[in-house]
Amino acid sequence: MTVGVTGVKGPKPVVVIGLLGTTLDRGSRKVDRWSAWRPSVSLCRHPDLEVARFELLHGREWTSLASTVQSDVALISPETSTRLHVVDMNNPWDFEPVYAALYDFARNYPFDPDAEDYLVHITTGSHVAQICLFLLVESRLIPGRLIQTGPSSQPEGRYGIIDLGLARYDQLARRFEAERQEATSVLKGGIATRSASFNALIDEIELVALRSTAPMLLTGPTGAGKSRLARRIWELRRARRLVKGPLVEVNCATLRGDGAMAALFGHKRGAFTGAVEARQGLLREADGGLLFLDEVGELGLDEQAMLLRAIEEKRFLPVGSDKEVESDFQLITGTNRDLRDDVADGRFREDLLARLDLWTFRLPGLAERAEDIAPNLDYELERIARESGRRITISREALSRFMAFAESAPWPRNFRDLTAAVARMATLAPSGRIDEATVDHELGRLRESWRRRVKPSPSGPLAADSPEYDRRITALLEGRTLDRFDEVQLIDVLRVCLSSPSLSEAGRRLFAVSRQERTSTNDADRLRKYLARFGLDFEAIRRGRSAL
Repeated sequence: MTVGVTGVKGPKPVVVIGLLGTTLDRGSRKVDRWSAWRPSVSLCRHPDLEVARFELLHGREWTSLASTVQSDVALISPETSTRLHVVDMNNPWDFEPVYAALYDFARNYPFDPDAEDYLVHITTGSHVAQICLFLLVESRLIPGRLIQTGPSSQPEGRYGIIDLGLARYDQLARRFEAERQEATSVLKGGIATRSASFNALIDEIELVALRSTAPMLLTGPTGAGKSRLARRIWELRRARRLVKGPLVEVNCATLRGDGAMAALFGHKRGAFTGAVEARQGLLREADGGLLFLDEVGELGLDEQAMLLRAIEEKRFLPVGSDKEVESDFQLITGTNRDLRDDVADGRFREDLLARLDLWTFRLPGLAERAEDIAPNLDYELERIARESGRRITISREALSRFMAFAESAPWPRNFRDLTAAVARMATLAPSGRIDEATVDHELGRLRESWRRRVKPSPSGPLAADSPEYDRRITALLEGRTLDRFDEVQLIDVLRVCLSSPSLSEAGRRLFAVSRQERTSTNDADRLRKYLARFGLDFEAIRRGRSAL
């Protein structure tokens, strides 16, 4: 089916990739070749389609005809440069050699979609070749569009965008499925995972990664693999030419104070004490690439506001500068918190969350993927062998003992615990073979490590008559020298915080009168700033100690 389009001419030069038509491109002996419709030549005669370069693919035996077409294109379209490529397909009606030849051409061609527009010509060549070209475009191995030409009353003929159905071509569909499987393998790091729910999750992420460049939000517990998945999404997009620039990663929990703004958005020289040199910032480093902000919930509200504008407008102000800069980056964020709760508590901007969670994917912890422990164990042993040059094996009895423990273990640090456990067993394995004694030793280490993990203090609201109530206030005031006025006020604020279910609720109780006089209120932010004067935050109060 043809969908008519006009005016393909645009700001970027147009490059056409097409097959030589061994019959139609030759022209009829009964008609002057300039009056005949010859697909490759006629394509370059359209006044509203300016072709800067024509990449003409042909078999070795048709070199002479290809040279004639090259000369004719130069005569009728001097602005078009035609380059000839020998692509031997052997039997043009056999899918295997045709696809292989065109696949190799696509893999080796130096596409630059940021600088050029690519049109793949569908008319010349066999049906097999045309379907193979469609597949290469659909899978983004050729980052362009399809253009179909046909004869008309004029020598230049007509052109338009086509839509071909591939349902009949079972063999080709299998090849397309192989490409999809390759993509999901990249996202899973080459690990043959067995969890049906996780595989379904990866399948959905693969579709989004290849069809959308909108922000993605990866959630899940610490150690579930958010950073590794973000890197694999970047690798997949780069392989499909959906992104050209670097992957820039940052854990937002490591950014503090004024340094957070400067690290993300850059700064001018002399913008603040210690800024002896200008810095472009992480967002500009990610220009043309992918930015991964892990633990994005740790960003302050000011940084969140700047990030929102950078996402929406691709522009922002470096610290100390009065001139905006641009950065066009793709964004993936990660968090182990529920950002909706942070929005309710006033710690995260609702408008920013709305931009980040268009595509939200929760990565399950290792304990939720017990069936994937065995393949991940195999993967880690193979990785260690590659990196160390030592072949590491595990006996059947040792494997059985480890799996009996692992499949019901809590794995509080998820894959970090598993990776560390395998590394330790591989290091201690006698003669490179993990035995039962090695496994027993490691299981004892894991149990002891998990037993000693510090249990968090209760973080819910306390009743006024709770024995914890006064103890926590005393602990928070210990070591502080305050004016009596400040001390009385702070104690009252602490009492409200301890007895409130959230920061927002505490703010509403404390500012119930003054908030009536304002048209815009953010009680949670107002309370947060007050607490920060004393080195406190809401969660620190729940723990009964300073945040600093």
